[in-house]
Amino acid sequence: MAKLDIYNLSGAVTGSIELNDGIFGIEPNKAAIAAVIRNQLANRRQGTHSTKTRSEVRGGGKRPWRQKGTGRARHGSTRSAQYVGGGIIFGPKPRDYSYTVPKKIKRLALKSALSSKLADKKIVVVDSFDMNEIKTAEMAKALKALNVENALIVFDDKNVNAELSARNIPTVKTALVNTINVFDILKYDSFLVSKAAVEKIEEVYV
Repeated sequence: MAKLDIYNLSGAVTGSIELNDGIFGIEPNKAAIAAVIRNQLANRRQGTHSTKTRSEVRGGGKRPWRQKGTGRARHGSTRSAQYVGGGIIFGPKPRDYSYTVPKKIKRLALKSALSSKLADKKIVVVDSFDMNEIKTAEMAKALKALNVENALIVFDDKNVNAELSARNIPTVKTALVNTINVFDILKYDSFLVSKAAVEKIEEVYV
């Protein structure tokens, strides 16, 4: 089992913790990670894009010129696709891009993402994120003491003061154990997690 130091918000070491190899020590499965990230991004798409076909655009009710005798190509409407203002052929229409990925693949991808973070030495365990007040400067000071700039901060339970203190820091995102996902874990450089959250992750995903 991998052993990591536990820090307080001042950056001092207060203890150590052993991480479960079944979650933080597996060989990362790149295929599973790619499949889950594709799924996440697809499920985020609104799918509200829409273009008008020639039957939906306005105008073009009258033939632009007579069928024969002009020397020009025959046309029945100025709203055909080749005209400016005409309809779009095979353009996008509203659709649902979402699809499901097997639970085992999702779990494997999450474990792979966490294992890759540990392998890169980007997991920082904090004893607690308890703060007496909502203060962005205090959170920024704590991140600097922990030598962390770009991070996903994970709590075991709702922590209003810490969440609101981190909200205005553009390089930081907060999450609960039950809301962490592969995309966010890999998007942010560091995985900043409380000791209680690590125990909860091991309890849920073992």
